[in-house]
Amino acid sequence: MGVGSGAQGRAVVIERAALGRLITVLRDRGYHVVGPRLGDGAIVLGDVEDLKDLPEGWGDEQEAGQYRLKQREDRALFAYNAGPQSWKKFLHPAQLRFMVAEREGSDFKLLDCSGPAPRYAFVGVRACELAAIRVLDRVLMGDRFVEPHYQARRENLLLVVVHCTQAAPTCFCASMGTGPRAQEGFDMALTELPEGKGFLVEVGSPRGEQLLEALEHRAATEPDRSQAERAIQQAARQIRRQIDTRDLAQRLWGTLDSQHWDRVAARCLACGNCTMVCPTCFCTTVEDVSSVSGDRAERWRKWDSCFTESFSYIHGGSVRASVRSRYRQWLMHKLAAWVDQFGMFGCVGCGRCITWCPAKIDLTEEVREILASG
Repeated sequence: MGVGSGAQGRAVVIERAALGRLITVLRDRGYHVVGPRLGDGAIVLGDVEDLKDLPEGWGDEQEAGQYRLKQREDRALFAYNAGPQSWKKFLHPAQLRFMVAEREGSDFKLLDCSGPAPRYAFVGVRACELAAIRVLDRVLMGDRFVEPHYQARRENLLLVVVHCTQAAPTCFCASMGTGPRAQEGFDMALTELPEGKGFLVEVGSPRGEQLLEALEHRAATEPDRSQAERAIQQAARQIRRQIDTRDLAQRLWGTLDSQHWDRVAARCLACGNCTMVCPTCFCTTVEDVSSVSGDRAERWRKWDSCFTESFSYIHGGSVRASVRSRYRQWLMHKLAAWVDQFGMFGCVGCGRCITWCPAKIDLTEEVREILASG
């Protein structure tokens, strides 16, 4: 699917100032606009109120176990790669209060702590991240039991995607079929044109069409389309890491006794960084807390990780007591069990787990080694 072939089959060009207008329009229509911005020595996700909040002229340098901000020579707004945070933090938050109970005489009463779901507009979603949202949709909404908090946030969500025009050395989205171009599932998709020439915009939904009508725009010419296509293809050519996904789940199931699991476990710190930055990991635990006086109790859902020994604890101890078993559980779930359970991979090739691993463990290399030694 080429540039300009979104769900509505329309492509236009907007100037840089029109993107600022889009942010204003979204806020005026009651959306909480979230996008990339500088913070804590990285490009993170947070509130965006104006064009100036975006990371103009900033990119990054990434490799296994390495991340550095890098100031660019141009004024590009989206010339960076996946950072330490994913959009999951807004749809499936790290902490969520489920229940509050307060003493009332000799009894307790339950308080309503749900509240309305926020209306998010995500600006700057990459193709791999859009794929990650689809994975979470399948896991948390696609079966008989639906996670209602996720569903409420997801149904209110508006998505403005940005096609990648450069890739990090840690990216492997192309082999996972998730990038660098977003194919569908967005309201609008932008391709940043070089030299500050604005953005080629693809409309992906009726809601996106309505937004576009509030912006100054012109029809995309063939040179506009060609320029955008070249920029995306440039990113595709930069992707070096890959995973051979042909019959991957079946092949991995035959490696459970491979000695390579011991070798990778000797390097793994079981810190859980990979699961915290992963845009599709969804595991949680439940914690109950009470006031010192005993007059108030709360129940919270919090992110958890299969790398913690307590995660698999049942009566008698942890089912996965060794680092070997926990790393194997994580990788096998992403690339094999997830396929059996949900009909898709749990990995979208964003490369975050490679960048943010302090031991520089590379998922793509481990898969190759495990298959070779299986």
